Amino acid sequence: MTQTRSSQDLRRVVAIVAALNLGYFGIEFAVALAIGSVSLFADSVDFLEDASINLLILAALGWGARTQARVGMALAGIILVPGLATLWTAWDKFWQPVAPDPVSLSLAGTGALIVNVFCAFLLARYRHHSGSLTKAAFLSARNDAAANIAIIGAGLVTAGTLSAWPDLIVGLAIAAMNADAAREVWEAAREEHRAATP
Repeated sequence: MTQTRSSQDLRRVVAIVAALNLGYFGIEFAVALAIGSVSLFADSVDFLEDASINLLILAALGWGARTQARVGMALAGIILVPGLATLWTAWDKFWQPVAPDPVSLSLAGTGALIVNVFCAFLLARYRHHSGSLTKAAFLSARNDAAANIAIIGAGLVTAGTLSAWPDLIVGLAIAAMNADAAREVWEAAREEHRAATP
């Protein structure tokens, strides 16, 4: 009974987190395009990736251990997608280094921070439940909160320097953080798959 209740609670939390991520993706993506921000673009694509991860978790919670481990390995690949998109955007920005609007950058970063801290808080108690799946969701929310603080900082530095480099550097740092999270999830999923294989 307790296990069933815990699974129901996890499903509800994952559904809330998926909805929040999908909603803020739209907001941040629009702001990123409007002001030409690499860091906001990277973070907005990351919100879309987080929504996808949580929807996959929602579907996979009732599956067996081996299938969950395979989904965990697939999620490691999904986590890399925002990093690749960021590198492409950063390459364009490198050749046209125009500073984004610092106020919009900081405000969008602050909104993203609020969403991600709330999601990480919701997921924290479930991060060891269902292995690599919920670990992927928790790591994404935690890393995104750290990235949002950096985005806010980039906005403040941009306001003082009117340089495009703070935004570009933070965008590339977000890509590196996603790569490290992908590695952690892949390793956890691989261990789970080994353990579940007869």
